[in-house]
Amino acid sequence: MSLRPWRKLSETVVFENPWWSYRLDRVELPSGKPGEYHYVHTEGSAMVVPLASTGELLMVRQYRHLAGRESLEFPGGGVKAGTTPEDAARSELAEEAGQGAAELRLVGRFNPFNGVTDEMCHVYLAMGLRPVSDSRPDATEEIEVEWVAPAELEARIRSGDVWDGMTIAAWHLARASLG
Repeated sequence: MSLRPWRKLSETVVFENPWWSYRLDRVELPSGKPGEYHYVHTEGSAMVVPLASTGELLMVRQYRHLAGRESLEFPGGGVKAGTTPEDAARSELAEEAGQGAAELRLVGRFNPFNGVTDEMCHVYLAMGLRPVSDSRPDATEEIEVEWVAPAELEARIRSGDVWDGMTIAAWHLARASLG
C-alpha cells in the first residue's frame, strides 16, 4: 500500500536570516481537509569527518547556545546559495579546523530532523589532511581542535560526552565506508 502525498497549495516565507528561512505551507491533506505545515528551509549542509594518516579523527569543540554547553563535533556548516555541498565541506574544514584535504569523498546523506526541516546533510570523509592558512571561524564561533581515536569517539558517544546528532550520524556513515 502506498501512502498518499499531501498536496501543496501555497508556500509563504515567514522569516529569513542568512542561514535559513522559516516557511509555512498551506496543504490539502489526503483526507481532503486543509492543513498547514511549518518548517525550516535551508540550502543543505555538509559535515566533514577528517581522518589523519595516523587513524585519528579531527574534531572541533565549540559552545552551543541552545544546550548551554560545549559540544565536540566534526567540522560542518550550511551550504551557501550558489555553491555545492562539496564547496561547503572544503570551506568548513578550512574555516573551523584549519585543514585542507587531498581527497574528499562523499559517504552519505541524511536529513537531521525530517519533521522540522527539509535540510539534507552531505557527509564527506576527508583524507590527505594538510594545514591551511585560511582558518577563519564565523564571528559566532569560538573553536578548539581536538584529535580523537575512533575507539575513543565510540566511547564518548556511548557516555554522552559526544551528543551532537549530526556528528553521531556522520560518524555512522563514515565508519561504514572505512570497512
